[in-house]
Amino acid sequence: MAGAVENYLNDLEKAMITTLQRILIEAKNTADDWDRDGAKRDVWLELYCAQISLLATQIMWTEETEKAFDDLESGSETAMKDYFQVILKRLNDLIIRVRDASLSKDLRNKIITIITIDVYERDVIEKFLTSKITDVGSFAWQKQLKFYLEKRNPKDEIKLCTAKICDW
Repeated sequence: MAGAVENYLNDLEKAMITTLQRILIEAKNTADDWDRDGAKRDVWLELYCAQISLLATQIMWTEETEKAFDDLESGSETAMKDYFQVILKRLNDLIIRVRDASLSKDLRNKIITIITIDVYERDVIEKFLTSKITDVGSFAWQKQLKFYLEKRNPKDEIKLCTAKICDW
């Protein structure tokens, strides 16, 4: 180690940020396969720390909800109902998993945290169904805290996580 400690700590911080960005992108990419090839979310979450698992789960919820809105707009009358069923299945899988007495304390806490967020997300989608919300531009959707993995500028080499609510 050479140079001022401030430089070392700044370099360490940059390395940590880059590493977390890489891991989040990997988690998101593997999350894309949750419902394909038998890759289940309740097993997938073991591969990543709690914060990455939770964030990737929320990114997926944002993408999947917006896809359901797009499908509704394209004429699929059952898109949101179908997505609601996917949410219920995933939630049920986590509930079954958390009942396993052999889970470590950390894994149990991670699953319980994701279940808590899933219940909220389930309730949001259920509200869309009961209120007949079909437009991605509706305030009911805009007021939700949404997470995106995206390039902020076309010149960026790596996608960053962005949290958005309303027009912020």
